[in-house]
Amino acid sequence: MSVSADYVLDRRRLSRQVTFWRAAAFVVAALAILGLGLRYAGLGGRSDGIAKLRISGLITGSDRTVAALRAIGKSNARALILDIDSPGGTTEGAERLYDEIRLVEAKKPTVAVVGALGASGAYIAALAADRIYVRQTSLIGSIGVLAEYPNFSGLLDKLGIQYETIKSSPLKAVPNGLQPTSDAARAAIAAVIDDSFAWFKDLVRTRRGMSDDELARVDDGRIFTGRQSLPLKLADALGGEREAIAWLNADKGVPKNLPVRDYTPSAGFAGFKLNSLAGDVFGALWGAALGHSRSVDGLVSIWQMTAGD
Repeated sequence: MSVSADYVLDRRRLSRQVTFWRAAAFVVAALAILGLGLRYAGLGGRSDGIAKLRISGLITGSDRTVAALRAIGKSNARALILDIDSPGGTTEGAERLYDEIRLVEAKKPTVAVVGALGASGAYIAALAADRIYVRQTSLIGSIGVLAEYPNFSGLLDKLGIQYETIKSSPLKAVPNGLQPTSDAARAAIAAVIDDSFAWFKDLVRTRRGMSDDELARVDDGRIFTGRQSLPLKLADALGGEREAIAWLNADKGVPKNLPVRDYTPSAGFAGFKLNSLAGDVFGALWGAALGHSRSVDGLVSIWQMTAGD
């Protein structure tokens, strides 16, 4: 009987130990998940510090990037550094990004640091900051808006294929890339581009404190080096993150020894590389022409090198 009783007691003791360690493992896992959630939300371990958000690749105003900016705005970060290296993207996406950055800037000082490229839509994002730093060889500017679409109507004619549509009015769903673009359609698209361009220029004029004459020197769509940009008032100073932190300390009272915290979503921006950007954009526009889901909708504010430039 004693052997049997000891056996039962050992089994009960072992069962209690297993239950204890299972509960402990669950608690540890829950705490780890909570810690990661707080880290992503800009809370745990981020009561102070300087937030940094990288803006790179094709700008679309993605929900993930907007969420990161809103987390920064709600956090106790003392300032925001925008680490910009992008040729731009959709005009609406850049506008959305600009608006979200301005909401953060209303709460804490914000500075933009442009790396290799900060053009078009990326420059719109930089305009939301209190101050813009550039490298001597950075490329910025490219103030403008465009609409691009492939037109295969000539190829279809050679193949003996006619693309026919029945629509409520001549300007419905134009241009479509499969029929010749009429003069009326071109004029309608041009009017949309002109209006968006006027908005872009007004943004530059207001945020950079330019006169009409100063704006006219930079609004023709060209890019400028960092050194060229300073006398043109497109940027404020030469430098990078170190100089940005020094300015935050000197002008905004942000302690210079605070840690810099990265808030960039791990799967955020599209990750387009400059050397393949033309192919990516063309592929997206091709998808739009054929009705595929992989498309860049609306007008674009983007700078890209092409064989014809």
